[in-house]
Amino acid sequence: MTAARAVVVGGGISGLVTARTLAGLVPAESIEIELREAGNRLGGKLLTSPFGGLPAVDEGADAFLARVPHAADLARRVGLDGALTSPTDARAAVLSGGRLHPIPGGLMLGVPAGVLGLAASGLLSWRGKLRAAVEPLVPARDPDDSIGALVRGRFGDEVHERLVDALVGTIYAADTDRFSLAMVPQLATLAANGRSLLLSARKLRHGAPPATGPVFLAPTAGMGALAEAVTAAARASGVTIRTSAAVAELAPDGSRWRVDGESADAVVLATPAAPTAPLLTAAAPEARRLLATMDHAGVVVVTLAVPGLPEQLRGFSGYLVPKPDQTDITAVSFGSQKWAHWRARSGVETLRVSLGRDGLPVPDVDDGGLVDLVVGRIGQHLGVDVQPTEARVSRWPSSFPQYRPHHREWLAAVDAALPRGLFVTGASYRGIGVPACIADAEATARAVATFLHPSV
Repeated sequence: MTAARAVVVGGGISGLVTARTLAGLVPAESIEIELREAGNRLGGKLLTSPFGGLPAVDEGADAFLARVPHAADLARRVGLDGALTSPTDARAAVLSGGRLHPIPGGLMLGVPAGVLGLAASGLLSWRGKLRAAVEPLVPARDPDDSIGALVRGRFGDEVHERLVDALVGTIYAADTDRFSLAMVPQLATLAANGRSLLLSARKLRHGAPPATGPVFLAPTAGMGALAEAVTAAARASGVTIRTSAAVAELAPDGSRWRVDGESADAVVLATPAAPTAPLLTAAAPEARRLLATMDHAGVVVVTLAVPGLPEQLRGFSGYLVPKPDQTDITAVSFGSQKWAHWRARSGVETLRVSLGRDGLPVPDVDDGGLVDLVVGRIGQHLGVDVQPTEARVSRWPSSFPQYRPHHREWLAAVDAALPRGLFVTGASYRGIGVPACIADAEATARAVATFLHPSV
């Protein structure tokens, strides 16, 4: 029997996991798998490099959610079980009124599960606290698939802007007034469990078993180590991996596909939606039209090595900047206080500063200008002069897909517009974040395996 041929386009974590998983589902003699990456390296937005005397400092994502099992399970399967670490117990804060306010306890992605923590916090005004306290009395409103519409309507502007948007907006580089509620599972669950978000959060927190283990994990060698381990596992499983191999042509070829003149039985596009759209001009015109409508936000991570921080900042892992106060910076991480294995560099602090989100483009200046901007802005935020001994600028243009309200309807239309044998996966579709991308990539691999070999 002639072996089937599958081509995976895109060498980020989604493409790597799709290829590796598919290789494990179909007997090696029954399938040929090729992964093609346009760039000269693999891993996509998982990139780790030396910085400031440390062997591994992430330039993009620096951890994954541990209580969603997909990333942790994958890390263990590819040999990183003994090489995972978790952040310290340092507290995150929100910048407001020129001060850092520790994020109150008892929150679910910024949604309060009680009012005592809010009452004791200086983050909200008394008017904001009273507005949050009456949330259980607020009548139900017509459903809307926007995080901002829901949270503002139930808790008021302060809880939304200083808690929910500060947290969720930073995670997704999003303006949560324009982001789909349905695509943030924790918030969607709260909204589905009753009229009051506060009572739903309280019920879920009290009804859940006590949380055990860390919330976040990361390889001690950085998130790039996860991509490298998956790459090695894919190659060991027989996957052919090509870099600097952009795909220029994708077209129907009878019951098969033609990829740059070569035939394939199945093609997986593990690439961002909007840049992928032109490739579908001949293959799937309606899918091309839909993918072209997706917005993507760009971010920049500026990493600084600074000679220590003032004592009053000890115990903080970093801070978030609420949307009304954002001019450019959205978050600052005090890396050497967040990660215990970085602390060997006594007296030196490594900061990771995030800029840009949907609706707040990164300033159009060169790397030196961005470093100067960041140093000045942190000085304004904290009242300290952080003159770096080393700096690095990592640019991620159009890196965060934006799930607009009613994203699920858009996704259903995309799926319906894809011809047989053509699949899409990645952050543009069914979830943002490393665990979500891994879960979708594994599901896509199973769908491809079933398509090629129904008996699998």
